[in-house]
Amino acid sequence: MKLSNFKFSLPEHCIAKYPMDPKEGARLMVVHKDSGKIEHKSFKDLPSYFSEGDTLVVNDSKVIPCKLYGYKEKTNAQVEVLLLRKLNHEAALWDTIVEPARKIRVGNKIYFGNGELVAEIIDNTTSRGRTLKLLFEGTEEEFYMLIDQMGHMPIPSQIGRPSEVEDKQHYQTIFSKQLGGIVLPAAGLHFTPYLLKYFALQNVAVVPLTLHIGLGELQTIDMEDLTKVRPSSEHFIISQETANVVNTSVYNKKQVCAVGTSVLRAIESSVSVASQLKAKDDWQNKLILPSYPFKICSRLLTTFHLPFSRSLIAAAAFGGEKLILSAYQEAIKEEYRFFLYGDSMLII
Repeated sequence: MKLSNFKFSLPEHCIAKYPMDPKEGARLMVVHKDSGKIEHKSFKDLPSYFSEGDTLVVNDSKVIPCKLYGYKEKTNAQVEVLLLRKLNHEAALWDTIVEPARKIRVGNKIYFGNGELVAEIIDNTTSRGRTLKLLFEGTEEEFYMLIDQMGHMPIPSQIGRPSEVEDKQHYQTIFSKQLGGIVLPAAGLHFTPYLLKYFALQNVAVVPLTLHIGLGELQTIDMEDLTKVRPSSEHFIISQETANVVNTSVYNKKQVCAVGTSVLRAIESSVSVASQLKAKDDWQNKLILPSYPFKICSRLLTTFHLPFSRSLIAAAAFGGEKLILSAYQEAIKEEYRFFLYGDSMLII
């Protein structure tokens, strides 16, 4: 199982810098696993591929504007801090990435804004990783209000531009609810109230789970033997209500569609021996590779991913390596938009 199998040349102009407006105007490639047929549609055509009793499972992770710019005490040197995840609520400890890391040492303090928020470096974790203690006397709600005011959306460097004010709205989905995300669950980006109403009229269920996507999903794999790649660890929550809806569709032999490879990972991390979805609040570290035996999901809605990425490999595992890579070549030829703000692919 080789990484080089997932190499393809992606022109830079194919990477979407901004989301489609209107959202449902994004393009939708429909790939049929059995026949190999490929259709070119619009995202607003998505409901026509589902019927009564089917279920779509979405990720309701909400991205925090977690990129902060502060200044180091004494020197006033600018410091960039990316808040990854809270390690301890009571002690206000956060796992972070800082730049320039070589100048940030244990014991240093970083001030943000006019000093409304102060961070103290507690530990070095990796070359750029630091554990910070955030010094803030307000409530948790007031803390996130402050972060919303002074923070920037963590737009990935692959998009090719810095974060803009509009990204605070654009870099979220209509399902965004559970705070803690640092990566957009992009497969849900093009849903609108109109489309959700259409699904409701069809009696197609749209139910949420939460998985806060880790930075590892954005990083290029650099290990040729994929079986030796270390998967990311991500927190996920599946409610009993969502599990019940999904299991009803499975029982009735209806379609269950994962909206995003993050949803696929969460579902495959919580399957019973009877191939039923279990309610769960846990951490997953699943790397989905070709030949993986999917137990619940019969469909996958996803975006067009970058070469050598975990998400591309998961999509290829679901749709078939040869077929998906062929579909990607057609997508490039037809100038589909790639990456988080790009177009969509439905694998059925």
